[in-house]
Amino acid sequence: MSAALPGALNTGKSNKKVAVIVPARNEADVVGRSIRSLLNQTGVPAIHIFLVDDSSSDGTADAARAGAEDGDKSDQLTIIAGRPLPPGWSGKLWAVQQGIEHARSFQPDFLLLTDADIDHAPGSLATLLSVAESGPRDLASFMVKLRCETLAERALVPAFVFFFFLLYPPAWISNPRRRTAGAAGGSILIRTTALERAGGIQAIRAEVIDDCALARRVKSTGGSVWLGLATETRSIRPYGNFAEVGKMISRSAFNQLEHSALILLLALAGLTFTYIVPLLLLFSGQFLATLLGAAAYVVMILCFLPSVRFYALNWLWAPALPLIALFYMGATFHSAFKYWTGRGGEWKGRIQDPQGKPGTNAKSAPGPS
Repeated sequence: MSAALPGALNTGKSNKKVAVIVPARNEADVVGRSIRSLLNQTGVPAIHIFLVDDSSSDGTADAARAGAEDGDKSDQLTIIAGRPLPPGWSGKLWAVQQGIEHARSFQPDFLLLTDADIDHAPGSLATLLSVAESGPRDLASFMVKLRCETLAERALVPAFVFFFFLLYPPAWISNPRRRTAGAAGGSILIRTTALERAGGIQAIRAEVIDDCALARRVKSTGGSVWLGLATETRSIRPYGNFAEVGKMISRSAFNQLEHSALILLLALAGLTFTYIVPLLLLFSGQFLATLLGAAAYVVMILCFLPSVRFYALNWLWAPALPLIALFYMGATFHSAFKYWTGRGGEWKGRIQDPQGKPGTNAKSAPGPS
């Protein structure tokens, strides 16, 4: 699961101008901390935050403003009242689009697309800039470290990271000879010229899995893409119970499968064969079958163990992977059920993936946003 930074990075002060775009809808409990962390970035002298308040009802804008005032940097934050959502757009991407429109006056070299629940390490942006400029790369993204404190988070978050990097090996993403393209929406740095060449946010305006859709657009138009794993930049959004994590997975899982019942069945069959069958073989009563099941189970544990260690959990969580996979299978089926009943992609009071909407080819693990 490791995604090491490239060597020989220049992490000194950059002279590039960065506009930070933060879409926010009812994020008052986390946005202040996120804004403070963005305004405390080191090695980036020209940074301005454009936060789009997407019809929040909880004082999100006030919380963001207070976060900037804490560091006496209110002049580096622009709060934009979001306009009504037009047809054909997802709520998040419409907010991002409005932020980018306002950011043009800043004439940025790069855009940092991030979420309102991310606590950015002080050198995070400078590191992404170094990755982009040393490549050179058009898009550089961090899979941020997700919150892992409650029982549900400890059980399910390491597996999320594990499955994500199985789908998106960073070496494949950065390889121009491979079509694989991926990004993580919590922290995406993109050149403004690359975004324009890719057709802008409008080109992916209806995507539910927008981060990987953007990476795919950039790579398909000749851009270079990089994805790494952050150790200090973190998501501070809590998932207090299993139902909340399941809702997060369910939001985009069936969209990832292109709304296909056949692909859903194949995916469930593949997960069953890979993660459930080895455990069942241990109780088969036949020596060869038990031996094969034990071997597969040990390999499974060894592969998952780095993800468990990354989150500083007891190694005994690793043998639970078959049960964890079973939960993910259930959440994926639930995603299909919600789509078939007209509630696909439901998030913060919006149906983002209604029936009749074309599927996406941006095959991504679902994630918080």
